[in-house]
Amino acid sequence: MSGHSKWSTIKHKKAANDAKRGKLFSKLVKEITAAARLGGGDVDTNPRLRTAIATAKSSNVPNDNIEKAILRGTGELEGASIEEVVYEGYGPGGVALMIEVITDNKNRAVAEIRHVLGKFDGSIGERGCVSWGFDKCGLIVVDVDSIDEEELFLIAADAGAEDLNEVETAFEIITPFEEFDKVVTAIQATDADIQLAEISMIPQNTVQLEGKQAEKMLRLMDNLDELDDVQKVYANFDIPDDILEAAA
Repeated sequence: MSGHSKWSTIKHKKAANDAKRGKLFSKLVKEITAAARLGGGDVDTNPRLRTAIATAKSSNVPNDNIEKAILRGTGELEGASIEEVVYEGYGPGGVALMIEVITDNKNRAVAEIRHVLGKFDGSIGERGCVSWGFDKCGLIVVDVDSIDEEELFLIAADAGAEDLNEVETAFEIITPFEEFDKVVTAIQATDADIQLAEISMIPQNTVQLEGKQAEKMLRLMDNLDELDDVQKVYANFDIPDDILEAAA
């Protein structure tokens, strides 16, 4: 668990630099459009849209971009028709992968994903081949120096969180999918520094990778993240901290 969430945090920090910012904005805007298309443009009745907008604002996506994305999703502004697809497969060492895609061309998306997986000893599998090993949950990462652990635990637990663990410089909070929005709102009401808050697919078990396999796995994750159609990649690897930090 901690290996995957730590990589998620590193990925968000890496995306903060100028070279990554444009691609990050594009992915966040796509998520807003997809959320509005499926659940409507009212944030009060669409938790997914509310989370997508909060994530976009935390990454400094301009309000104009956010508003246009919502209008495209609700059909009030013309735009390309998009679909959501989840591809399942395997990476180095048999690591399970779930790849969330938002695209206007599924054939292009799957071809690009298959090409990248092939470069790093991975492959696409059949639908359902790995999804059984993941649970859909909320993942919140909070800076360990920004709030007392006991205070955070009480606030998060009262709002519906399932678990809280300290991992080096951060607290990891896991919530049921249905309680995610409530827990985030409760933590935001404090002075806590939320480094990451997202709906995530949490692996039930992890695969330990070291050395060249670990490095290859992280290159695979980077290459998948570079694809315009790929929104999120979930994996059940556990990789030593020194290799993760070197990748940052």
